[in-house]
Amino acid sequence: MKEARAIIETALKEGRNFLLEPEAKELCSLYGISVTRFGVASNLDEAKKLAKEIGYPIVLKIVSPDILHKTDVGGVVINIKDEQELEVAYNKILANVRKHKPNARIAGILVQEFAPPATEVIIGVAKDPQFGHAIMFGLGGVFVEILKDVTFRILPIEETDAREMIREIKGYPLLKGYRGTEPTDEDALVQMMLSVSRLIEENPDIEQLDLNPVLAYSKGAKVVDARVIIGSSSK
Repeated sequence: MKEARAIIETALKEGRNFLLEPEAKELCSLYGISVTRFGVASNLDEAKKLAKEIGYPIVLKIVSPDILHKTDVGGVVINIKDEQELEVAYNKILANVRKHKPNARIAGILVQEFAPPATEVIIGVAKDPQFGHAIMFGLGGVFVEILKDVTFRILPIEETDAREMIREIKGYPLLKGYRGTEPTDEDALVQMMLSVSRLIEENPDIEQLDLNPVLAYSKGAKVVDARVIIGSSSK
């Protein structure tokens, strides 16, 4: 896909081995992977305009080629409810970045929708030197950090593989509906995993992809944060 290659080539030409978050989300969107609505503002007025178009509440995140972990430098503010809060958050993020990374180049501020809470899952891809790309699926949050409740398959995968992965994690009852909670849309998660498989198959120079968290709803699923690492030997 030409548009996908253009995103990756832009990063490589700039000497980056990773995509900026808006680039990663755009790449996902090209393959039909649902992401939170977003835009990039270069000033406060643009941020206010984007927030009105997207609708409050919103999230602001720093966009910089020199900052991979945004929360470490105070570069993220969530659940902003109105224009007054947006102005405070916008200035706070810039002040935090100047304090922690004074020489960081700032490409803008990402303005994205604040997605309603839901069951969090993670979909990731890592490239193994021996076996090639493997896809990971699991519950997000403490489940992946503490319990390591994840499952893997070598790419590419088919629908049966994706469904097996979802159903074999220990936390599957939470996805199926537990103690009165609505079941999540398993078909939407399956399709998202198949889209990730296709994305990697067509762009094998991607070393790592992390969609975390993915919010799994009773209808649909949406990527909140996306990270893409590109191999240094990419062509």
